Amino acid sequence: MADLMELNYAVSNEDFTRAGEASSDVKKKLKQLGVSPEAIRKVAIALYEGEINMIIHAYGGKIKVTISEDAITLILADKGPGIADVEKAMQAGYSTAPDKVRSLGFGAGMGLPNMKKNSDSMDIQTELGVGTTVTMVINL
Repeated sequence: MADLMELNYAVSNEDFTRAGEASSDVKKKLKQLGVSPEAIRKVAIALYEGEINMIIHAYGGKIKVTISEDAITLILADKGPGIADVEKAMQAGYSTAPDKVRSLGFGAGMGLPNMKKNSDSMDIQTELGVGTTVTMVINL
């Protein structure tokens, strides 16, 4: 496997038609690198949930994926409103998604819990009115 690969993606605000493009591309590249199906599944789920959160809540943002010999690091950074109550946001089923988003089948309140469940470590740095950076690591 390659020593190190870095992939960068831009996520557009409220662009549900392109939601999942980054996670699909990363999944394809990880398969080409011979990463285990279990690790690929975890990365794809965690990254997809993060992309959707950025589209729904944060006016889009940037994703950086770093692939090394022993881990895949996902950094999702946005300039959205920030998360008012991280502890509450981590509860399964809690959502601040607007009705318009829910009518599209998103916003069930499982994004952050699924991101945590599918990563070996997850860190959320958030500041109201400034934005949020979520860093997830999936060990290989």
